[in-house]
Amino acid sequence: MNFQNEPVIAGRMQRKQTYGVTVKNGKNTVLIGQGAPVVVQSMTNTDTSDVEATARQVAELARAGSELVRLTVNTSEAAKAVPLIRDRLDSLGYDVPLAGDFHYNGHLLLTRFPDCARALSKYRINPGNVGQGAKKDAHFADMIAVACRYDKPVRIGVNWGSLDQGLLERLMNENAERRQPWPVQSVMYEALISSAIGSADRAVELGLGQDRIVLSCKVSGVQDLIAVYRELSRRCPYALHLGLTEAGVGSKGIVASVAALSVLLQEGIGDTIRISLTPGPGEARTKEIVVAQELLQTMGMRNFAPVVVSCPGCGRTSSGLFQKLANSTQDYLRAQMPLWKDRFPGVETMSVAVMGCIVNGPGESRHANIGISLPGNGELPAVPVFEDGEKKTTLRGENIEGQFQEIILKYVESHYGSKP
Repeated sequence: MNFQNEPVIAGRMQRKQTYGVTVKNGKNTVLIGQGAPVVVQSMTNTDTSDVEATARQVAELARAGSELVRLTVNTSEAAKAVPLIRDRLDSLGYDVPLAGDFHYNGHLLLTRFPDCARALSKYRINPGNVGQGAKKDAHFADMIAVACRYDKPVRIGVNWGSLDQGLLERLMNENAERRQPWPVQSVMYEALISSAIGSADRAVELGLGQDRIVLSCKVSGVQDLIAVYRELSRRCPYALHLGLTEAGVGSKGIVASVAALSVLLQEGIGDTIRISLTPGPGEARTKEIVVAQELLQTMGMRNFAPVVVSCPGCGRTSSGLFQKLANSTQDYLRAQMPLWKDRFPGVETMSVAVMGCIVNGPGESRHANIGISLPGNGELPAVPVFEDGEKKTTLRGENIEGQFQEIILKYVESHYGSKP
């Protein structure tokens, strides 16, 4: 075997430098772009005019880790509710910035309801549905004027399903005159990119700073999203919002979103992300936050909560026991993070291993900050626990779960700087 080659070294992501966009609410400032950590955001699915329900869901998303929450603002009633929602959240101690999602009538709502315009920390404009013909330019200009007046950043969000038909028709006609016409798919890509960059450049002409603009080009196909964002990133320095629109339900939506975003993030593309999942009936909206956080943490880009390493189980394992402990440990750590993140800085980098038998259990447990190796089929009913590579104790009895959580808590208290 030849060992003369260079050693294999893990790749390092080089983030593309983009303009830094500051999104503020009171003393809370979120920076998107300029090399800042990738921001996780989400969106409510309540009727915005229902102040209590919307404020409750925003608070739930903020507790789960959403650093920016978007609201639909589609009616006069919704616009009137926005400042009340903001006041309600502030009174409860949730200072998460709110973004207003505007389609069709945003120019009217932002100008007629200045309290709404002031209460929002960011506006989302879709250039494909701000109007037609001359009205399109006027309506877009009205919204940018409000953003300038109140010093609000704007996301110019182009969507595959609501593309500017006039622009698309013009590009199709130009393509037909080429000696070697592009594939229709490539023309669609160009329409998305041109709409986003052209709208951003127009906003700058109207007085909005380049550091007040975030761009997005949402599509629902994984390869389409990768192709569009690679070119969008190559052609402009604006901060970019990543997300696969209409990703789908359950595992399909998760896999599709992660497949697309992980490629782009690895290439240094993307400054803020949203995982757009269709929730099941009664399912919490917070699932998309967990997926976004786990994507960034798995890629080594951010830390949000201690990582639980666990084996999948096999014929050697008493699977019910270790599966239950792996799930309860992960739930315990996530439940504690709202209390721990301020009191014990750095705890989010901790790793915990829950292993199911003697084959890899002790070795994996030693690699983690805290590890437990459960007995497999036919193994002694003793459970060794390791801390930082050294065996600490052996657990026995009926309350392994409670004993293990107590060990985790003591480790956190002794290893991370406690703040009063």
